Amino acid sequence: MSQPRTVTVLGATGSIGHSTLDLIERNLDKYQVVALTANRNVKDLADAAKRTNAKRAVIADPSLYNDLKDALAGSSIEASAGADALVEAAMMGADWTMAAIIGCAGLKANLAAIRQGKTVALANKESLVSAGSLMIDAVKKHGTTLLPVDSEHNAIFQCFPHENREYVRRIIITASGGPFRKTSLAEMATVTPERAVQHPNWSMGAKISIDSATMMNKGLELIEAYHLFRIPLEKFEILVHPQSVIHSMVEYLDGSILAQIGSPDMRTPIGHTLAWPKRMETPSESLDFTKLRQMDFEAPDYERFPALSLAMHAIKEGGPRPAVMNAANEIAVAAFLDKKIGFLDIAKIVEKTLDRYTPATPSSLEDVFAIDNEARIQAAALMESLPA
Repeated sequence: MSQPRTVTVLGATGSIGHSTLDLIERNLDKYQVVALTANRNVKDLADAAKRTNAKRAVIADPSLYNDLKDALAGSSIEASAGADALVEAAMMGADWTMAAIIGCAGLKANLAAIRQGKTVALANKESLVSAGSLMIDAVKKHGTTLLPVDSEHNAIFQCFPHENREYVRRIIITASGGPFRKTSLAEMATVTPERAVQHPNWSMGAKISIDSATMMNKGLELIEAYHLFRIPLEKFEILVHPQSVIHSMVEYLDGSILAQIGSPDMRTPIGHTLAWPKRMETPSESLDFTKLRQMDFEAPDYERFPALSLAMHAIKEGGPRPAVMNAANEIAVAAFLDKKIGFLDIAKIVEKTLDRYTPATPSSLEDVFAIDNEARIQAAALMESLPA
């Protein structure tokens, strides 16, 4: 019998983390949990660590260290806290690491995991959006296997000719279109956060749900795909597919198109990366084509969803532009969720921040953090000038 695969989950209490742990807990004989991390959710972290018999549990907020230690009392699980502890968890040598910490907070830990030269399942957008070149260079240097977790990128990965990328005519990234696919601009201007987080197909956190509603998520995914698959930008196409059954497609030079199809359940792509290069059974619902009836496709509306154009321009301009765009978007989305700005103001803030702030190309993570911080300051200042 083969030894259990050692695993670490960075961001264990978020939606991706929960889905990952669901799969691990169904197969505890095959996986040994090295470390689990969370931002501030002590109870969920401690419960998960005890259920999986993790070696270490790490809470990012150092003020919660004693709470975590108390929650783990009576177990042999080591408690740790703080930003440095997150990096140390990533360096514990797990065979497989899920990188699911939200935002730039995950960059240092993700890079540390990549430098271990093992397998990293990437669910953190900022790693490739804000620091794509740095991350990909580290992957190459350390011989790391980088597996994409986002359903779209995982679908492309499954269909992509990795040894013969010259065979690819185009990559088609599908998008649900979000909850406002058919909503007029006038109505979108009055949208509330409560309505915007109601995604028609996927169960996700508030921030990514808003990104889906603005289609910024598809812009961010385009940047990620550009780094992951390393083909020219003009070979990428975004296609709205409301049913979210086809997760993405790859067209070959001979006209053949390979598509990865399945029910909208994140445990499918997570399971693909967790078992790679093998396959594992997941509880994802089997697709019933007799009930599907039809699959619709349409071109995205760049006027109502300007975030797509902003992302394309960020790729073309390169350097720090994607990092600036991402940081400004995070500030704008948070402001919208706090009801400080309108829904359509999100893209306006991002565009104005890009117009105002043009830093030098980052050569280190410290540069990325500095760009991210300044872009947030600029975006916050711009919000003050918005008409009430």
